[in-house]
Amino acid sequence: MKRILALLLSAALTLSLAGCSKPAAQGSQQPQSSQSAAPSAPAAAFPVTLTDQAGREVTIASQPQRIVSGYYISTSLLLALGLEDKLVGVEAKAGSRAIYALSAPDIIDLPSVGTAKEFDLEGCAALEPDLVILPLKLQQAADTLTQLGIPVLLVNPESQAQMDQARDLVAQATGAVAQGEALAAFGAQQSQMLEQALADTQPPTVYLAGNSSFLSTAGGKMYQSDLIAQAGGVNVAQELEDTYWAEVSYEQVLAWNPAYIILASDAQYTPQEVLNDPNLQQCAAVVNGHVYQMPDTAEAWDSPVPGGVLGAVWLGSVLHPQQVSREHCREVVEEFYQTFYGFSYAQAEGQTDDAA
Repeated sequence: MKRILALLLSAALTLSLAGCSKPAAQGSQQPQSSQSAAPSAPAAAFPVTLTDQAGREVTIASQPQRIVSGYYISTSLLLALGLEDKLVGVEAKAGSRAIYALSAPDIIDLPSVGTAKEFDLEGCAALEPDLVILPLKLQQAADTLTQLGIPVLLVNPESQAQMDQARDLVAQATGAVAQGEALAAFGAQQSQMLEQALADTQPPTVYLAGNSSFLSTAGGKMYQSDLIAQAGGVNVAQELEDTYWAEVSYEQVLAWNPAYIILASDAQYTPQEVLNDPNLQQCAAVVNGHVYQMPDTAEAWDSPVPGGVLGAVWLGSVLHPQQVSREHCREVVEEFYQTFYGFSYAQAEGQTDDAA
């Protein structure tokens, strides 16, 4: 261990002298058509060399038995792949993630490797992992760990297409190929269901409000815009080029006049507050009472997580209740969490009436 830490310090010094390098180009942010399912992952075989989402070639000599995940999306993905017993370290604030407490509470007490802003490089190496999974923004940390002989997979699930790619990469890197294929098949099945059910519907306009402020919204290049389209809606802000939440005005929202207003799952305000907002009394969504908030019982469905397709199914049931029933939505949600996470969503929520 002392040798590892000595090497770590030496590598870190080399890295600091080299200066900051530009990250590899990220994958396309364009929406993925629901007509094309993610390709099945090949059979597990080791050693395996993969190209991660930073464009780095990563060789994994044997099936990993000690895995560190420094990103909540990759941790959630590892749980969906049935690999919680191989985790030896996770990102900070694991106790705040409902999906961990519901599906694998033991991982909450695992050693923390920090955050993307304050990653614990030395602590990660001390866990002696044989695979580390980190977000793209931690590429420098990944390069240092690689110099120590620790394989690191960088993931960047910022769109549905990239989430699908991350799923397949992690499944191959860990040998959980069959479970990865099952996860892909579930998502493809629900996407196909939505496409068929909503084929002849008229898409209503949707304004998706951000978590910190009603006047922040998701533009056309964000994952949330893909989700709205998959659910049979039209994002009123789709012409915005921002790749993060864009700030708008009440005047702009009224000019868009959305038929539906959807609040982010972790919004710090409520649908009732929006309905009571004097600035929005002429907005069609408010006039007709069509203001809803994405569920957050287990995780944020309005973000690219393994269960992200559930967000599209739920939103489809809100925008097109005749084509996608609430009962069907409940069944899909329950099946997903029972199958891939081993808990009952209805029981976790406490009442089935609001499960969808």
